[in-house]
Amino acid sequence: MDIFVNGALPLSLVVIMLSLGIGLTLDDFKRVMIRPEAFAIGAGAQIVFVPLMAYLMTLMFGITGELAFGIMLLSLCPGGVTTNIATKIAKGDVALSVSLTAVVSLLNIITVPFVASWSVIHFMGANAPEVTITGLALAVFVVTTITVLLGMTVRYLRPGFSIRIEPTFSLIGAGLFSIIVVAALFSGWDTFTANISKLGPILVTLSLSLLIMGLLVAKASGLAWKEVKTVSIEAGLQNATVGIALASFVSTQSAGLSEMGLPSAVYGIVMYIVVAPFVFWYRKT
Repeated sequence: MDIFVNGALPLSLVVIMLSLGIGLTLDDFKRVMIRPEAFAIGAGAQIVFVPLMAYLMTLMFGITGELAFGIMLLSLCPGGVTTNIATKIAKGDVALSVSLTAVVSLLNIITVPFVASWSVIHFMGANAPEVTITGLALAVFVVTTITVLLGMTVRYLRPGFSIRIEPTFSLIGAGLFSIIVVAALFSGWDTFTANISKLGPILVTLSLSLLIMGLLVAKASGLAWKEVKTVSIEAGLQNATVGIALASFVSTQSAGLSEMGLPSAVYGIVMYIVVAPFVFWYRKT
């Protein structure tokens, strides 16, 4: 199982981020200027409020060490293609969802290294592995930025081909996301069973809080209801495979799923259970 996770994780991330890039056009970035208020609220929720909420939850539930750092890594992950699919089902603003996912994914090269470097020292102290901002920036660049830009290049050069394969590619990416999360849990089963009693309550509460936070912040900002639904979903769903990959980059553990990667793996399942009622409620409204 370790060989499967270690080998499949990089491949699944490439497919997931490539599928995101193939679905993007320059118009997705132009929409940022067309509806700057909605984009600013959505991006602010993801970049600022999600990590802040994660930090507050670790304090509230008394989570420390590697698990706390893993929760912070999770909070720094972009939404990914799953948010776009969930937004479509919920009859939200898919264009806004795509724009948010795209820009936040590219901004991660700036936000992740700084917050993660602070978090690992803050939560692990003397036991923290050596983490450099440059090293993390390079990891994020390789994991997300390059593949997204490659996908966008394919879309620009071969638009017809990209449009044809985009739905299939997105489904493959979503499927790989689910497979890699489950495989990661099995590879670290002992770590999972030893910590699920601590992680379960905080991650369920975090997911629920993020969905409600996104809803309330967007609603209070006067956004249209379709935009409110989108911001809520974007805040509540994270690309857990990125969190698992970043954890494997930082951790010194050579085999199995580390405690740093466990929150992302568990959240990759929990978030769907929590978000499902919201999505179907949003669909009816």
